[in-house]
Amino acid sequence: MARVALIGANGQLGTDITRLWPDSPLGRRGDELIGLTHADIEVTDPNFVRSVLSGVQPSIVINTAAYHDMDQCEANPLEAFQVNALGVKHVAEACRDLGALMVHFSNDCVFDGTKGTPYVEDDAPAPISAYGISEVGGERFLRYLLPQDHLLVRSVGLYGVAGASGKGGNFLETMLRLAREGRPIRVVDDQITTPTYTLDLADTLLEVIARDVRGTLHITNAGQCSWYEFTNEVFDMLGMHPDFAAISTAEAEDPAQRPPYSVLDNGRLKSLGIEQPRHWREALMDYLKLKGRIAA
Repeated sequence: MARVALIGANGQLGTDITRLWPDSPLGRRGDELIGLTHADIEVTDPNFVRSVLSGVQPSIVINTAAYHDMDQCEANPLEAFQVNALGVKHVAEACRDLGALMVHFSNDCVFDGTKGTPYVEDDAPAPISAYGISEVGGERFLRYLLPQDHLLVRSVGLYGVAGASGKGGNFLETMLRLAREGRPIRVVDDQITTPTYTLDLADTLLEVIARDVRGTLHITNAGQCSWYEFTNEVFDMLGMHPDFAAISTAEAEDPAQRPPYSVLDNGRLKSLGIEQPRHWREALMDYLKLKGRIAA
């Protein structure tokens, strides 16, 4: 029986990992999940990390802690690096000393988005934002410190019932709030991605960990769309008709550059005999049902 420490247990992804744990392959075999919130562990403090994890004595550490707000990262690159790069380093060092496997998450922003076809695990990173640079830093520390004992999972466009604390919710809920307030909504139609439901990511992740997979793995929902198409689908499903229109990335004038194409290929997942999570539209419908916005 393994002891598994989950850093960021009350976050968007951490909440869904916790929710699915009892019926997952890991939960069924008797592995113990120990949830750690930001109050329990501060990844930017190496002594704090070492003390907490030494006390827990896990054989697996799942790290979901991150500084995700891209525009804030652009304004505060040092803070982004402290959390997304040095924070990973501190957790990885503790895992190395404990002989534990480290599971860590990265995303599409390690790429520049110019490839035009889905990115595979072996594609070379080429970040175009402070956030992306900090994420690449975390990936590099992970591989350097735990060459044989890491699982790096990249995903994209995450949304979940718990919402992301650092963003005050998630993109989808922000769109619905703006619609309820009667405010004009403008969403980019030239950034192609795969919005991924954290419940689906968590479900696949727990199967992957149970199979003791190592290295780098992409896990996203199936299909692709622009953020405008995704938002339009949300409004269609809910029968809403707000003041809504498409704009270009140039018109959005966001401080941080976004990859224009950030679809991740799930080929390695399939080669392991693990099914890719369902299509993003199906996942979106289930999310809206679980939130009580559509009758189940």
